[in-house]
Order: sequence, then structure tokens, then C-alpha cells
Amino acid sequence: MKASDLLVRSLENEGVEYIFGIPGEENLEFLESLRNSKIKLILTRHEQAAGFMAATYGRLTGRAGVCLSTLGPGATNFVTAAAYAQLGAMPMLMITGQKPIKKSKQGRFQIVNVVEMMKPLTKFTRQIINGNTIPVLVRESIRIAQEERPGAVHLELPEDIASEECDAELFEVVKVSRPSPDLYVIDKAISMIHASKTPLLLVGAGANRNRTCKQLRKFVEITGIYSFDTQMGKGLIDERDPHFLGTAALSNQDYLHCAIDRADLIINVGHDVIEKPPFFMERGGTKVIHINYFSANIDEVYFPQLDVVGDIADSINKLNERIEKQEHWDFSYYERVKKEIEFHIQEGSDNMGFPIKPQHLVSSVRSVMPYDGTICLDNGVYKIWFARNYKAYRSNTVLLDNALATMGAGLPSAIGAKIVYPERKVMAICGDGGFMMNSQEIETAVRLKLDIVALVLRDNAFGMIKWKQAGMGFEDYGLDYGNPDFVKYAESYGAKGCRLESAEQLTPLMAECRDSPGVHVIEIPVDYSENEKVLIEELKARTCIL
Repeated sequence: MKASDLLVRSLENEGVEYIFGIPGEENLEFLESLRNSKIKLILTRHEQAAGFMAATYGRLTGRAGVCLSTLGPGATNFVTAAAYAQLGAMPMLMITGQKPIKKSKQGRFQIVNVVEMMKPLTKFTRQIINGNTIPVLVRESIRIAQEERPGAVHLELPEDIASEECDAELFEVVKVSRPSPDLYVIDKAISMIHASKTPLLLVGAGANRNRTCKQLRKFVEITGIYSFDTQMGKGLIDERDPHFLGTAALSNQDYLHCAIDRADLIINVGHDVIEKPPFFMERGGTKVIHINYFSANIDEVYFPQLDVVGDIADSINKLNERIEKQEHWDFSYYERVKKEIEFHIQEGSDNMGFPIKPQHLVSSVRSVMPYDGTICLDNGVYKIWFARNYKAYRSNTVLLDNALATMGAGLPSAIGAKIVYPERKVMAICGDGGFMMNSQEIETAVRLKLDIVALVLRDNAFGMIKWKQAGMGFEDYGLDYGNPDFVKYAESYGAKGCRLESAEQLTPLMAECRDSPGVHVIEIPVDYSENEKVLIEELKARTCIL
């Protein structure tokens, strides 16, 4: 068969359901092979958005999402998405085209060395130089993409290789079992936990896997140990749990850090160095148990006293089988801190000022989203408010990027989430800056007949940077811009546009759009003056309760 047919067959063999992207003339052999396959092509309006959708598919399923581009500018448009998947530990395979490599037809026109470009951004990158190597390269790249720690991989298919005849056979997909932790180390972890007086559980990005979620919730149920999470660990512990303290949305000095400072042992599950440190270690201070698929990367602020290395779910399960609740554990301070945190999280949630205050926005979104409803956050100062104030009930229902922290991913991520879970309610939450970076994907969502709500938070500026600019004492400069009429803009794509006119309208309008078919874009004017008051001034004056 043709090499392009073999590539499609190899992807089908891996269980690939969708390919997101934009083909070019160098992909036409592959496109024809794809036309006759079970794989569905999701044509997007920008390669970067295709990469975000594929990465989100990988994040939600644990299977590599696949995206496609042509050579040159199409491939370079994958760069941000590659970094997004790589830093965020999302399994993703990028396939790019290339001019013929056996005989040049056009010199160097559009040719850049894509394989070399992808090396620092991926776990694996190869140019296919022989069609018969396709089955092994696909099997190996998918294995590497999905293996812990997951990430991005890349294959380049030149035009002449795509059309050559080959006779290679497919490789069997073999499931690889992850290693179990050493029982001696498990017993040592149990001894450390039993001996501690004020243990605290931290759930990080690396623990965000379905099997781990069940075991962690069981651990909390057995022990009653209080927990907190990082932004990308949200939802593994139901955040309504009475023993859940909050999310480390700020690096230090938030109310949550009062509890962290009192802990004599932190059980750190799924720590990933791509997230800002949720706590800072000091020599002779709090002890840390590191539970992960791999040992800890040691630096000045993280040097755990014990590494429990192996499959995280298996590690927690083994702890659950042996751990016993201790009478001397003292969680009374955590109980008081929790009340303090809950008070401050709720403060301002009923503020009916207009433009909308961030606290009221978060509270309203939570009230309209069901248990398994998924919110997909772009990047901006509102991300801190949602990480801090929005309670996640289920894993992977708050999709935010605290790794690359790129703008432009909110809407494409929502499209990817809706494709994976068509039965769930999905909402994209974007600043006006981030939304306009990939707003063209409204057409993709409309064409696919998806039911999605997109909130566009309008402040006519790059608000996060403007806030930090003011916080550093600089003059207001260079960060303001104009915006289109978002209602007319949405309607021009065939979506439904709405503009919020009052705070009282917010919750019923979102609920109405949530339950109506089609793509809905809601323009919401926001007032970020609370940033300075709550996230800076109030925290400076904060005193940890006695």
C-alpha cells in the first residue's frame, strides 16, 4: 500500500478518532488516505488552535491527540501548541508535511528544519525517510507521548515518501504496566505520616489521572487528613469535602499558606515542577514525602526527605491498605484556617456592582455549571480568581494552563472538551485579549454544531500585565486596545451573541445559553479594581489566626 495509507492504518491501530488541523498541498496523499478511513478530520482555522484541541483531547483521555499541518508556516504555527502540551503533560502527536526529500523541485521555498525546531519542544521528533518504518515510528511516538510524564511528539511526512509503495506490517499495541513502589518505602512513608502531628496532603498536576482520583479520595476518607491542591490538580479531591482547604492560586502569602506553614509533614502527590511552587521548603523545616511516577528534581526550594516512586494510584492504594488514623494528629488549626478561607472566598460573591466584579463572576459560573460541567480558562488575571474561588467537584472539569500559561487556548480547549464529552456542559472563559487570539475558531464550533458557551471578559486591555505594571509602580502605558462589537462578531460566524447589561442579568443569561443549542458568545464587562484590594492589599495586612 501507499505510505500515506500505511500511516493512516497505523493511527487507526492506535485507536485515533480525530485529527485536528489544516492540510496543505504536501499533505494531499495523506488527506486522500484519511478520506477513506474511520478517523474524522476536524478542519480548524489555525494550526495553533488545532494543537490546543489535540492537546486537550490528550489531557482528557490519556491517549495522544493528533494534529496535522503542512510544512513551513503551518509547522511553525504548531510551536506554541507543542510547548503547551509538553509543559502541561498532555499527550499529543503532531504530523507535518514536507517537500520531497529525494529530489528538490523548488529549492528552499518554505523549507525550514522542522525536526530540529521541534527537538527542544517535544519528547520525540523524526522525519520519515522510508515508508516501511511508519508502523514502528507511529507505535514508538504514541508510546512516548503517553508514557509518564506525557507530552508532545512529532513526525514529518515528506511528499514523495507519502506516495511510495511499502509492505510493512502494523505493530501490536501492547499495554505497559507501570512499576509498583517498593513496599519498604511505603512502610517508611506510613511511619513518617503516623509520627507527624499536623500532616497535610498536596495534590499536584501529575496526579490528575482517573485511577489516582479514586484512591486519593479514599485516602482522605480513611485518614481525615486535610488537603489542598495546585491549579492543575483541581478536582481530584472534591473541593466541597470538609477536609479540603483550597487551591494554591498564589505562590505564597495567601490564607492557605497559613495552614501550609503549620504543617510538619506535607504528603506531596503528583508534584510537577512546571507549576509555580505551592510552598517553599527550608532546611530543618517541614518534612516532605514525594509521591510520583519519578523521583523528585532537587532544587533550592524542593528537597523531599522521602521519594515514593511508581504508579501514583498504586502507591496511594498501598498507603490506604496500611495507614491508620492517629489519635495524636491535630487538625484544629486547619479547621480554623478553613473557616477563614471560606469567609474570604465568599466575600464579594454577592457584589452586584457593574461592570462585574471577579468574585461575583466566579460564584455565578459555579451556580450554573453542573457537577461534571467543564470550564476552559484562557490566560489572564481572572484565572487566579477561578483557581482560588471556584470549587471543582470532579477532576478535569477546570481546564486551565498553569504550565506554559499561554493566551489563546480557552476557546480551542472548549471545542476539544466538547468533542471528547458531547454530553457535558462546556464553557470557555476568556479575556478579550486571549479570545481574539483564536476567535476564528467560533466558525469551527458552529460548523461542528457544538453546544458551547464562551464568556468574553471585556476590559479593553491586557489586564494581567496592566495590574502587574501598576503593582511595580510603573506608569500606565502600552496595554490598552479597542475591541469589536462581540455580539455582531459572533453573529457574523453564525453563533449567537449576547451582551451583559446588568449584574442581575448574569446568572439567568448564562443559564439560558447553557441550555440552548449552538454556540453562544456572551460579552461581559469586568471590573478588575478588586485585584489590588483583595490579592495585594488585603494579603499584605493578613495575619494568620492563632
